[in-house]
Amino acid sequence: MKKHTRVAVGIAAATAAITLAATGTAYAAVPTDTTALRNAVTADGIMQQLAGLQAVADANGGTRASGTPGYDESLEFVQTQLEAVGYEVTVQPFLFNSFRELSDPVFEQVSPDPTTYVPGEDFFTAEYSGSGDVEAPLEAVDLVLPPGAQASTSNSGCEPEDFTGFTEGNIALVQRGTCDFSVKAQNAYDAGAAGVIIFNEGQEGRTETLNPTLGDQFSADLPVIGTSFEIGNDLATLLEQGEVVIHLQTETQIERDVQTYNLIAETPTGRDDRVVMAGAHLDSVPDGPGIEDNGTGSATLLETAMQMAELGIQPRNTVRFAWWGAEEAGLVGSQYYVDSLDKRAAKNIQLYLNFDMIGSPNYGRFIYDGSGDAFGIKGPAGSGNIEGIFEQYFASQGLASEPTAFDGRSDYDAFIAAGIPAGGLFTGAEDAKEADEVALYGGLSTFEGEPVSYDPCYHQPCDSMDPIGDGADADLYEALNEAYDGALEWNNEITNVNTQGLEEMADATAHAILTFAMSTSAVNGTAKASPNAMQHGERVGEHFRR
Repeated sequence: MKKHTRVAVGIAAATAAITLAATGTAYAAVPTDTTALRNAVTADGIMQQLAGLQAVADANGGTRASGTPGYDESLEFVQTQLEAVGYEVTVQPFLFNSFRELSDPVFEQVSPDPTTYVPGEDFFTAEYSGSGDVEAPLEAVDLVLPPGAQASTSNSGCEPEDFTGFTEGNIALVQRGTCDFSVKAQNAYDAGAAGVIIFNEGQEGRTETLNPTLGDQFSADLPVIGTSFEIGNDLATLLEQGEVVIHLQTETQIERDVQTYNLIAETPTGRDDRVVMAGAHLDSVPDGPGIEDNGTGSATLLETAMQMAELGIQPRNTVRFAWWGAEEAGLVGSQYYVDSLDKRAAKNIQLYLNFDMIGSPNYGRFIYDGSGDAFGIKGPAGSGNIEGIFEQYFASQGLASEPTAFDGRSDYDAFIAAGIPAGGLFTGAEDAKEADEVALYGGLSTFEGEPVSYDPCYHQPCDSMDPIGDGADADLYEALNEAYDGALEWNNEITNVNTQGLEEMADATAHAILTFAMSTSAVNGTAKASPNAMQHGERVGEHFRR
């Protein structure tokens, strides 16, 4: 589970200048009044941009995934608006490996208790899984049951030695924890497994059905699926009593070297040797329109850029906005961009701000832990200062916030690995909201006795402007909307975006971008992130996850 460690957030009056200390260096933010920009960047304006992205998806088979016409039209939707108000726009092409399922997958227990599991509910095909149709005995691999108290107590399948004595042709049952899912699947393949079932680890917040990705470089041709802790634990219990036979079937297509694009837009004014970057991934998953993930980040940056132009803001430092492609394939676009920078261009980037999912329907206010105080994984020098700007802003508005780890889960990963300070915001994905977070942010921790995640439609077709019409639980979404006094509604329709949370996060986004754009002080350093910040964890639903 992505832990959001509690921090005491003081409620203070807004100050004209904020002095923060991190990595031994004081950072004084220029006394910039961000009120006009914050007032101009509204949830309603962002929702109108999201309606445009939904229209693009509707016209292209319900998706805006990289490598599809829906993505290309999403890029054009953003590009046309930015060029019209004077931004210097660059479209950067690159290649990646695309993935799609060709038919519904099958997961069945043949014996001892014949059971047919439901795709999209009981299990998901791992993104970049190979194809296969296999019926074989199940074999457990180094499971930790009952699960340990802490996340990633299990390292099931992370070492080749875990498969010592594994019977070739069996299906491997492995548990979430510690390493990338692709490592588990590759080790299973190398040991002769005919298929792989990865189940969730079992701690609070790590029980739901996994929707994993293996990354676009995974090439082993075997079926790999993700399932819940309950199902995995039940299968493990049955194995203790005797043989369990499983039927797995997946039919997938991986297309190599598909062209897609990043979109980069710069302000025409500002110091080129002190660039403030702000980015969001523009692509959706193949299964849906991606309105919350990450239409919210993309639309918020677009609306911020448009309103900066409308207000005639001339930043002291160049502001460079980025909309990344192929994030859902494994952070490919942002990594390509950073790899393309020469030493001087990289040094000129003062900092990078990342906005990935900032309107979750059952939201929290989470700030990347640049200082490492909460999780022990710090970003490059200056990252703590970025975190501090967000913390101070929320405190000035009387709003609580919590840290979230620099765990490589989004497009900041390439920047911190290159020694560029980074930070940003996040409102939660597939993890369950905790009961004490309801007091901080509102919403629901349970509904009809079941835990409720921050985004119940994460990576599904119902991540849309009409989630109920696209298959979401109508009773749950009506309850969430009621809990937030109608904040999920826009134009009299319940959406997968919380406009209250979106407004709060958009204001913080505009505040941070303009504060750094007008700053006369340097935030960036040359020190790289702590080693743990550059380790890749598990990938869950296309995002990295430990």
